[in-house]
Amino acid sequence: MKLKKRQAIAVVLCAGLLVTCQMEFLKFRKNDAEQKAILASKGQTDVQFGTYALNGRNIHYTKSGAPGEALVLMVHGSPGSSDAMLDYLADTNLTKQALVITVDRPGFGFSDFGKAERSLTAQAEQLRPLVEKYRTPGKKAILVGHSYGGPLIARMAIDFPELVDGLVIVAGSIDPTLEPDYWWARPLDWWALRWMLPPAFRVSNQEILPLKKELEDMLSFWADIRCPVRSSKEQKTALCQQKTLILRGGCSSTADHCRCRCWRAKTISSCGQNPR
Repeated sequence: MKLKKRQAIAVVLCAGLLVTCQMEFLKFRKNDAEQKAILASKGQTDVQFGTYALNGRNIHYTKSGAPGEALVLMVHGSPGSSDAMLDYLADTNLTKQALVITVDRPGFGFSDFGKAERSLTAQAEQLRPLVEKYRTPGKKAILVGHSYGGPLIARMAIDFPELVDGLVIVAGSIDPTLEPDYWWARPLDWWALRWMLPPAFRVSNQEILPLKKELEDMLSFWADIRCPVRSSKEQKTALCQQKTLILRGGCSSTADHCRCRCWRAKTISSCGQNPR
């Protein structure tokens, strides 16, 4: 009798865990209608959505702004989705002088949610069509990456230098020596345990596991990046000292850099020019 009771409790707990994992707030995303409503409430009505397929992957994105002007592609961290960048899409001062695109990286948002892509190189290839399609000849293409998005846009600049005119890295995970090594990360990727994680966290864990090795492999390529690189966080490493300029302008923390208007203005007026 006690055994059956324990089994019943275990079943209920497992079912509760599965239900919890599927709750919307743990998916770190907003659908097109939700994004459109939020942007409209902030005065931004010029917004469009798109999805394209490449190599068996579906990539979803949101765009707003001036076609034919500079392209600003914004890439979120891990976990996250395109809705992390809604404040920039809502900034009409920015969208008057640039076409701003925020993308759901593979496995997040509405880009095959829950299906991880562990390779930075593969993710860079999957985002390439956005730059190819919306980059206007004679205008600059600026890539902005937060956290995991930082090394991803750097990989794009390494692999597709002809498409990228400037990088803005916000609190980017670019130094392999600073990457944490959590003991629990690998066990949580075992098939018997990974189902316990909400899909967004599972994808995040799966793409972060190989990140340190990928960053180490990228070290020798940083010197080959031809475009200017700007960062909102100072890191005392050789690779950063070569090509990184620290953003300033009245913001005192990394979180403030992500939100302050002075930072957004510098994205267009300064990026793509030689750092001074």
